[in-house]
Amino acid sequence: MSRFFAGSDSDSESSSGEEQVQRPQVPVYTFSDDEEEVKRVVRSAKEKRYEELTNIIKQIRNYKKIKDMSSMLNSFEDLQKAFVKAAPVIAKEENGQIPRFFVRCLVELEEFINEVWEDREGRKNMSKNNSKSLTSMRQKLRKYIKDFDDEIAKFKENPDQPDYDEEDNDKQEVKSDSETEHVSTQFMKTPAVKEPKEKDESSDSDDWPSDSDSSSDSSDDDEGKYTNMRERFLKRNKEDDEEKERRKEEKRKERKEKERRKLKREAEEEDADGEGWEKVKYGIAIPSEKPKMFAKDAEIDLNLVIKKLSEVMAARGKKRTDRREQIELLHELQAISDQHKLGPAIFAKIKFAIISAIFDYNPKISDAMKPEYWNKLLDRMSEMLDILLANQNLTVSESVLEENETLDEPPYRIRGCVLTAVERLDDEFTKLLKECDPHSNEYVERLKDETRVSDIIDKTMRYMERTNVPSELCRVYLRKIEHLYYKFDPRVLQQKAGELSKEVVTSVTEMEKLCKYIYAKDNTDRLRTRAILSHMYHHALHDNWFQARDLVLMSHLQETIQHSDPSTQILYNRTMAHLGLCAFRHANIKDAHNCLVDLMMTGKPKELLAQGLLPQRQHERSKEQEKIEKQRQMPFHMHINLELLECVYLVSAMLIEIPYMAAHEFDARRRMISKTFYQQLRSSERQSLVGPPESMREHVVAAAKAMRNGNWLACNNFIINDKMNTKVWELFYQADAVRAMLTKLIKEESLRTYLFSYSHVYDSISMQTLADMFELEKPVVHSIISKMIINEELMASLDDPTQTVVMHRSEPSRLQSLALQLADKINNFVDSNERILETKQGNFFLRANQSNFRGERQNYRGGNQQNWDRQRRDHRKDY
Repeated sequence: MSRFFAGSDSDSESSSGEEQVQRPQVPVYTFSDDEEEVKRVVRSAKEKRYEELTNIIKQIRNYKKIKDMSSMLNSFEDLQKAFVKAAPVIAKEENGQIPRFFVRCLVELEEFINEVWEDREGRKNMSKNNSKSLTSMRQKLRKYIKDFDDEIAKFKENPDQPDYDEEDNDKQEVKSDSETEHVSTQFMKTPAVKEPKEKDESSDSDDWPSDSDSSSDSSDDDEGKYTNMRERFLKRNKEDDEEKERRKEEKRKERKEKERRKLKREAEEEDADGEGWEKVKYGIAIPSEKPKMFAKDAEIDLNLVIKKLSEVMAARGKKRTDRREQIELLHELQAISDQHKLGPAIFAKIKFAIISAIFDYNPKISDAMKPEYWNKLLDRMSEMLDILLANQNLTVSESVLEENETLDEPPYRIRGCVLTAVERLDDEFTKLLKECDPHSNEYVERLKDETRVSDIIDKTMRYMERTNVPSELCRVYLRKIEHLYYKFDPRVLQQKAGELSKEVVTSVTEMEKLCKYIYAKDNTDRLRTRAILSHMYHHALHDNWFQARDLVLMSHLQETIQHSDPSTQILYNRTMAHLGLCAFRHANIKDAHNCLVDLMMTGKPKELLAQGLLPQRQHERSKEQEKIEKQRQMPFHMHINLELLECVYLVSAMLIEIPYMAAHEFDARRRMISKTFYQQLRSSERQSLVGPPESMREHVVAAAKAMRNGNWLACNNFIINDKMNTKVWELFYQADAVRAMLTKLIKEESLRTYLFSYSHVYDSISMQTLADMFELEKPVVHSIISKMIINEELMASLDDPTQTVVMHRSEPSRLQSLALQLADKINNFVDSNERILETKQGNFFLRANQSNFRGERQNYRGGNQQNWDRQRRDHRKDY
């Protein structure tokens, strides 16, 4: 029963006035300091909803650290639901303005998902559940943030602005605290449950006792207790209000002062170092303050700086050394030494230390360097080489021991190796290019750094030429060659055409100088081999066919290249590819085919040229093997167009194979010149319905079929048209000259194919007719036919007075050729059956009869062959 009816429960209780009602003793509560802090918290709807959002955001950030995509997806879905619940509060309290901390979470989440998605190796190592959750998360996030495009754009304009307004938060805190205290005070001032007084019979009052009655009728002891408790509460509440207001004001001031100091410190560091604070991963020692380099009253001299430098470098490579802080300390030491003008030697030595520290900053050698540290590395390398070139009496060498260094007076001697640092810088540049997406703007931005890398190599060359150590000069020259050999210089062709003076130094002249020095001075076969291959590549790139071919024939590299390291073999493949293209441009079709056949027959030119990895069917690569092969890949800007390469190979094969097929149509032992081209023809013949060609291969196959029929015009139209021009022929430097050369070759080979195919139809044919049919000049037709007759490819003779070709018809007809083929096949079949029978029975008489039969057959075939040979000789005598 409710305690409010304790005073008048029934008539029987009210009538028993004689009984004394026992009132419970009300305890006197004492409050400790700890109990004062415990209070009832009354929160608004906004606080509840915001707290729910912030808790979920904290969970998402924790899952980001450990890359738990599955849990992150669940938390993201919870975040969406919580935001829907908070939407009415946001519309009412914030006038529909989305909270900044929520927008920040979406932006961070989008950046994180994009970063993980672009890391292909990381995605491969993910579990199946995480990978699936990542894909789902990416799709849902991209769809969800479309509703917040304006808020995200505003946030990205000023991302450093804090998520909360401090003053508003403080006011809201004060208000909520005071309201909470007011409510708790009222609650505490409410008296405890009082016992009802005994009802007066003559009283006409209601059953409910009033406060005045209850207070007047209460005993003196109880009144004293209530008074003491009330006074205690009133006194404490008044003091607490004043004390808490004062404390909050102090906290607010302290918070603002901390924020002001933090902003000032960040601004000073940005001005001094060019970059702000950076968050460091958990586990790395983060010093609260940057340690001081020297004491205020210390006299800074060379020995003190050297000692400090040794101190800083002694921490290099230790377990908990902060690499970023080490780089900053070295920069600061550099600034101090410059300020006190301690000399060029200590300047160079500290630069060496900074370069080593930047190289050490990347924990994994296989991974690329961060762009910010890459730019720092380029600057420091350039500055160090400038100081080395400016001071003739400054020597840097590995042979100098640290005890023998001379830093205070000239000639200066420093321990170190400039060449090793430059070679590692070049390797880092290649890794940076491989890390970038080749179709992005980032790749273009990184590629712009090649001019700076080339400048550093040039400065190193000048410094090495001053020291004049042949082995080191060969190494730095090869680095220069590797940045030069694949670049096309149009001035070379202009110089050939006489449009440019021969005194102008072109890339071919520079390559000649560098390579000849390596040929003469190098003691290692590897550098010489790479220099020869690069030299051949550069000659082939600039249409110096004879120079490139002579280098190949003199070096004999094709015989020993299989014993070289993989990177040299890749360079050999790239050189042979460009040599084939050069031969094709010079109309040397057989040479072009021979250069390209080894690459194209394997079906894996992409792997052989190190331009990508193909999936393997039989067995998968291990992670280590795949990692090693990826490190060997060429940067994208050095790639050779594979479609151009395949097209040149197929066209060369077509120009060789089709006339050969026409000349040996009925030859049972005909050999294949190009297996790849033959497979393309076979696959086209298997198709029941062949439509108009679309791909490059289909164009070449259609052209081959047209040439097989002697239709040069259709063949030319299939090879040279708008689609093929865009895909292939426009990629050549002088595309019009290549197309003209190709048309001429198609006409000549079509004429040869026509004569092979239809010579048995004609008794004689006019050379003028052939010239008109194939749009060739008569001397060209005369030359082609004469060569065919001399090589015994065509049984005919030339009649000069009438300018006709007289056919001798000495070769068998088509029916005779087919009959001879059938006879050969039947003979082979009989021989195989007789051998089987002989092995089973071992009959002597059968062997004797068989030998007689074979002799007769050979005499018959030999007689026929002799007759045909005699006829050919007679015709040649007549001619």
